[in-house]
Amino acid sequence: MLREIVLDTETTGFEPSDGHRLVEIGCVELVNHIPTGRVFHTYINPEREVPGDAFSVHGLSYEFLKNHPPFKEVGALFLEFIEETPLVIHNAKFDMKFINAELKVFGWPEIPFNRAIDTLALARQKFPGSPASLDALCKRFGVDNTEREKHGALLDAELLAQVYLELIGGKQPGLTLDFSSISASPSGETKQKSYREPRPHEATSEEIKLHEELIAQLNTPLWSS
Repeated sequence: MLREIVLDTETTGFEPSDGHRLVEIGCVELVNHIPTGRVFHTYINPEREVPGDAFSVHGLSYEFLKNHPPFKEVGALFLEFIEETPLVIHNAKFDMKFINAELKVFGWPEIPFNRAIDTLALARQKFPGSPASLDALCKRFGVDNTEREKHGALLDAELLAQVYLELIGGKQPGLTLDFSSISASPSGETKQKSYREPRPHEATSEEIKLHEELIAQLNTPLWSS
């Protein structure tokens, strides 16, 4: 079983080293590249004001966020949800540095960066020179993002899950086989079994007579020499 977590965050700014903090985490669980319906979502009290430029991106004010728990109260639940699973993130360096900064503050082990699958890097590799923002990729793959008026961690993770599946080749859930009527051959191939009445193979007397007449018309057939 392949389990992956598609993850997105919202923050108060660009650099945790400047005192900026997480304000939202959204996660979507995939198993064998199919969404299971399990999600993790929380708003976070950043314990500081939200600058106007950050508010214009995600619309989360400190007046709203101060009524939610700080990271130290939700961090354990977040870690329990993601376990040791690979994390699918768009522009992973940004989100990982904020998550690890929060973990470091409260003495939790940081998450190794090699656990992240960066969809921004995947998109740039697959479509060099083309726009690779989440909105641009949604447009490219026909993913409906009309509800994305502002950034939101859970909505963006749900959109990214669809984009990720397209980036790795597309996935069509529900294409399953009915193994009740299928068996495996020694070569590993599968074939459909069906029963058929045995065909008669013995020639009739009329067929034998016609065959003899045909042979008589041949000029010294090899099998007669």
